[in-house]
Amino acid sequence: QVQLVESGGGLVQAGGSLRLSCAASGRTFTGTMGWFRQTPGKDREFVAAIRRSAGGSYVADTLQGRFAISRDNTKNTAYLQMDDLKPEDTAVYYCAGGRGVMTLSAASDYDHWGQGTQVTVSS
Repeated sequence: QVQLVESGGGLVQAGGSLRLSCAASGRTFTGTMGWFRQTPGKDREFVAAIRRSAGGSYVADTLQGRFAISRDNTKNTAYLQMDDLKPEDTAVYYCAGGRGVMTLSAASDYDHWGQGTQVTVSS
């Protein structure tokens, strides 16, 4: 059973940066890892995803230039680097993992989810 544990969330001022980590435990995770975010009353929103193989990553169009995703397969960990944060980036950020992910932005394609980490950006 794969467990995903997020860390790195917190409170930051607008314009600041945070790096979220998602550690997969249980066994070596060979699938796609992604990040989604959610605010109260809204659907979960795709942020970024990365496949195990090199070059297979994607960041949501509206976040490109500020967010970047990477992974360290030796550590079974994915990272989300968030720069120039804005108050509208405030959300709970969830890590997701899946072996049969066809559409990177489709939450339903992911099998495993973390508990989420809160990111709050103050103006």
